[in-house]
Amino acid sequence: MSRPVVNRTVRSVCPFDCPDTCGLSVTLEEGKITQITGDTEHPVTRGAICNKVRQLSDRVYHPERLLYPMRRIGPKGDLSFERITWEEAYEEIAARMQSIKTEHGADAILPYSFYGNMGVLNAEGMDRRFFHRLGASQLDRSICNAAGAEGYTYTMGGSIGIDPEDTVHTKLFLIWGCNLVSTNMHQTMLATEARRNGATVIHIDVHRNRTSAWADRFIHVKPGTDAALALGMMHVIIRDGLAHTAFLEQHAIGYKELALQAAEYTPERVEAITGVPAAEIEELGRLYGTTSPSFIRIGNGLQHHDNGGMIVRTISCLPALTGQWGVRGGGAMKGNSWYSRLNGLKIERPDLLPDPDVRTVSMNQLGDALLDLAPPVRMLFVYNSNPAIVAPDQNRVREGLLRSDLFTVTHDLFLTDTCKYSDIVLPATSHFENLDLYTSYWHLYLQLHEPIMDPMGECKSNFTLFKELALRLGFEQELFDISEEQMIREALDSEHNPFLKGITFDELQAKTWMKAGGGLLPPITSIIPTPSGKIELFSESMLKAGLPPVPVHSPLREPDTYPFWLVTGPNHSFINSTFANQERLQKLEKKPQLHMHADDAAALGFDDGERVKIRNDRGAVEMTLRIGNDVLPGVLVTQGLWWEDHQIGRQAVNALTPQRLADMGGGATFFSNRVEVLRIDQN
Repeated sequence: MSRPVVNRTVRSVCPFDCPDTCGLSVTLEEGKITQITGDTEHPVTRGAICNKVRQLSDRVYHPERLLYPMRRIGPKGDLSFERITWEEAYEEIAARMQSIKTEHGADAILPYSFYGNMGVLNAEGMDRRFFHRLGASQLDRSICNAAGAEGYTYTMGGSIGIDPEDTVHTKLFLIWGCNLVSTNMHQTMLATEARRNGATVIHIDVHRNRTSAWADRFIHVKPGTDAALALGMMHVIIRDGLAHTAFLEQHAIGYKELALQAAEYTPERVEAITGVPAAEIEELGRLYGTTSPSFIRIGNGLQHHDNGGMIVRTISCLPALTGQWGVRGGGAMKGNSWYSRLNGLKIERPDLLPDPDVRTVSMNQLGDALLDLAPPVRMLFVYNSNPAIVAPDQNRVREGLLRSDLFTVTHDLFLTDTCKYSDIVLPATSHFENLDLYTSYWHLYLQLHEPIMDPMGECKSNFTLFKELALRLGFEQELFDISEEQMIREALDSEHNPFLKGITFDELQAKTWMKAGGGLLPPITSIIPTPSGKIELFSESMLKAGLPPVPVHSPLREPDTYPFWLVTGPNHSFINSTFANQERLQKLEKKPQLHMHADDAAALGFDDGERVKIRNDRGAVEMTLRIGNDVLPGVLVTQGLWWEDHQIGRQAVNALTPQRLADMGGGATFFSNRVEVLRIDQN
């Protein structure tokens, strides 16, 4: 039933894979969105939003928005489609699923999704329940934070850090491996508030970027060497008697073992590994050891290395060493999703799996899965993701997607690069059209989003798509013929999480947002969910898993066949490949650029602005050089995942990145990647 057309301003939530999960204020005139700003009453985001979300109406009303189902009529790899009805789409998808299940088994069907929409119902609700009931192969959704999350968990027991609102009290910020200005702007705002009260902000990264310019100081480190830098800081702290022994005795285990390890990482040795001068390591160690409260914001980039889990594990030990967890504004954060964890068992229903031991496929190795897995994947169902751009080793991925015996369904707002290889394309709603529940992996607020507009065209949400497909397949009505409200109530029924006490659908509907723990969190030292209940500097769990039980630096595993390390980080205006098809934001980013140190450019005879070829054994792409000192010699950085456009020579940078998995959590190793740089006419 259509809503009456009125002029109004309503609350909304930013749905994208970003820690801030901002409160939005949306103005509609005659039923159409005319302005998007920040909700000034939101307790953390406080009316500030990024430019890309201000342009969100361009995405909703984009002239290329998908509005009805389509079927491929041309060869895979182009965009030849014809319009069909939802009835026809459901009939073909259901028939294919039943046929594949009968002939090959349900594990020949593979879902592929991530967090293009962070709403609980549309990202990890009805879809998970559907594929569990179907018996499909399970997807290990480890492309983003898996390695670092596991490394942090070995130390702290879960995704648990300090309340970001407390960081206004911090006196020393270490922003480590994170372009905070572009990827967590509200933490920048809180740090700025603390800086007005005397705080110092230090940025540690492989790339001098917007955050480096904003910070008080920048420390330039070689890729994949951050664990050595952290151990060098520990060496200085312990050597100079700056460790908080009373805190360690009461709240940590393994200090003696850690101290023995750190003793080996002298500033001189760490300089040779990291490129950071020994004198700077000495100064940083003493500054961290003598400043309280101090806070470390651990970024996502660190974990995208071969040793990414151990890097995060090592850095997460620093706050215990100086007792920062016992001081307001002190500690660290990789993520905070532990506080607002929902009842995943109730909404996802893994108990419905006919075979609990059904195979699991890493989303980071999609190319190998589509080409080498036996028995083969016969159907790929893509939603909330764009694997033809975001997955590593793109040439392998696309070779797999081109298989004539692979049936691919994609549910999206646009004809993405993945749609080029799809047999059926289904139109998805924007989050403005959905009822959903949002949590943050940074702040502690849960937010209810009620739809502010009717679905455009024939678009359906992930929730509705998988509900209707389940009923078409004859799945149990009591499990699938339910409403969004019912599933949200199930998600909030979380007896295992006392921080959700009092947070109900009805209360959220009345208040829009509510804070986990009601704003009265106990001291973190009283709730550490490790096996020992203490911060584990030595981890028996790691030892049992065949990992070093105390922090250690290990070199990256990419063969040194090529001379340069290539880091493929995010840019300011896109979120992965989301927003990369919006003209205003494309103009701000201009074009894909490759940052190279001036000494390397001089040695190779390259000029600033020259177009070059970046190549390794996996593939080749072309980019425009940006020469300076934003990267160290031997290191290259490019930012953003641009949609391909061969007419203007724009290619997918993930043609270069490896499918190799990180040391922990099955994480991706996008940044442990070697390449060479050639002139366009060179082979």
